[in-house]
Amino acid sequence: MDCSSEEQIIRLRLADVPTRFMTFNIPGRSLVIGHAGDVRLLVERLSALGYGAELQASRPLPEGEAVPVAADAAEAKVLWVLLGINAVMFVVEMAAGWWAASAALISDAVDMFADAAVYGVALYAVGMGARHKLSAARIAGGLQLALALAALFETGRRVITGSAPEEMAMIGISLLALAANVCCLVLIARHRHRGVHMRASYIFSANDVLANLGVILAGVLVAWTGSALPDWVIGGVIGTLVLIGSIRILKLR
Repeated sequence: MDCSSEEQIIRLRLADVPTRFMTFNIPGRSLVIGHAGDVRLLVERLSALGYGAELQASRPLPEGEAVPVAADAAEAKVLWVLLGINAVMFVVEMAAGWWAASAALISDAVDMFADAAVYGVALYAVGMGARHKLSAARIAGGLQLALALAALFETGRRVITGSAPEEMAMIGISLLALAANVCCLVLIARHRHRGVHMRASYIFSANDVLANLGVILAGVLVAWTGSALPDWVIGGVIGTLVLIGSIRILKLR
């Protein structure tokens, strides 16, 4: 469990399990759950996700013990803004990637979609039943899977045909995407200490910045070496990570 994407997968996996609260500590890779029923059901559900879940301790929740509160309306508004930014950048990067013949830009666009899908499903599913939450997640996961496969196929096609990307377009659009993700970091920074969900979202956006820097580095190396290899490598790595995430979502039951 190392990003808010995995947090949302866990929440969806436990959508039909009676819980009072879930407190995530993403940096510490731990989760505290206030629940009803047998703890073994929770362990079984979480173990199936492949995140290495292990039960550390279990105890009754004393009557009157404080229950962690959910994010407030201001935090929800920030999540909506994050969703919008990622959705817009998905369209921009996808169009630019095709125009610039860059596998890395196309894969980074798919990563933007994955981010938007995570936030979209989380916000759409608020107040809905487990069936609706899982259905929404699977729709998003299916589209994410299709896009990831398309990005990897396009990367492979470019390796075979040897097409060279427009390195200046790669760098320029990646700088725009970097600015968008830095904006996300600034927006969420004031909320990151108010709850683990917002802290996880901050980490998620920081990871996106690293992906943007990877594409920029690929563009610089393409310009310096005259080889398209850096573009293919970065495109393949980002596409594979998105593919793995989509499979985890689709495996939810």
